[in-house]
Amino acid sequence: MLETPGRIEPCFFEEHIPAELADLTVDLQREAAQLGQGLHPDSAAELADLVRIMNCYYSNLIEGHNTRPRDIERALAGAELEEEARPLALEARAHVIVQRAIDGMHRAGTLPCPTSVEFLSWVHKVFYDEMPEEYRVIEHPDGTREPIIPGHMRQQGDKEVAVGRHMPPSSSRVAAFMDHFDKRFQVAARSSSGRIIAIASAHHRLNYIHPFPDGNGRVSRLMSHAMAFTAGIGGQGLWSVSRGLARGLADHGEYKRMMDLADSPRRGDRDGRGNLSEAALKTFCAWFLKVSFDQIAFSTKLFDLSGLEKRYRRLVEDTIDDKRAPDLIAAVLRHGALERGEAQIALKTSERTARNTLSKLTAAGYLASASPKTPVRVAFPLDYRERLFPNLFAEGDLRTSPA
Repeated sequence: MLETPGRIEPCFFEEHIPAELADLTVDLQREAAQLGQGLHPDSAAELADLVRIMNCYYSNLIEGHNTRPRDIERALAGAELEEEARPLALEARAHVIVQRAIDGMHRAGTLPCPTSVEFLSWVHKVFYDEMPEEYRVIEHPDGTREPIIPGHMRQQGDKEVAVGRHMPPSSSRVAAFMDHFDKRFQVAARSSSGRIIAIASAHHRLNYIHPFPDGNGRVSRLMSHAMAFTAGIGGQGLWSVSRGLARGLADHGEYKRMMDLADSPRRGDRDGRGNLSEAALKTFCAWFLKVSFDQIAFSTKLFDLSGLEKRYRRLVEDTIDDKRAPDLIAAVLRHGALERGEAQIALKTSERTARNTLSKLTAAGYLASASPKTPVRVAFPLDYRERLFPNLFAEGDLRTSPA
């Protein structure tokens, strides 16, 4: 087994970017620029938190952990959980906490290089610091158990690992491989198209190295999320790569098959100059970028302000006995937040009538605020998520594909 860092080459396409991949980067930039247009930043931020729940739901699903969205929300709120649901819900909560931190760093302009050893170790550490005890241990095939050390990459003296048929680099060589990984993807980030294509290739190569004893899949998906921000296609945090990877373009087994394909060794003199197949990497990257486009297009349609306002109006009409309520929810959605005293202006009615409408919407969970006197903001209760956001968690199809 080759134990030099060159084993993960090619990491990307240096001499010539394939035309298909170049075209996909243009499609992704164009579509991501449309995502969330018209939404007030406060409304977009509220929606981004819902997307984080969706992202961790699908990331867990990839790992074989089916967590109910309601349990994730309860865990985030610190509410009491059913004993059988508690471990999975707390695992999902840990994922959301890390993603919130990543999104916050991006907004503040302090997001580190997502492919750096420091960032990846931080992601793993914060994730496992928040994990329930049940999931902070590895059970080896020989029956032995080993605690997971948050942020710890494999090193000399650690047990060797196998991922199906794949044998990652030996534990003693992980540091050298990760140093190479970090440097190579810094080179890829020097061009706008390179930054986008690297989201796909780095995703595979990190899993190929398998630097952590456990949690590599989740770390790689959070890395991809962060890389989308640095590549300029983050779309205000309103789309999820995990949803696309879990669903695929045609069937749910594509992610595993494509990851296996990208493990393929070089197939001859015309298949690049690295240890791994350049043709297989191109196929994997094209698939990954098409999945990303698919999910950005899905979210663009789902979070279109006009369509969202119509769906929210219908929901309020059906559930609130107040003909003014739909107008108020539309006003708050468009403005992001509303001072309580401004409700009567928005509704062109008396202060008392506006206050009653506000109370009904707040009691139903459609509006929220930090205190009874602070401005109200729009909320998106999970009880009605399928009406407001069809197919967010379900298996329906709102997808489109690039030409």
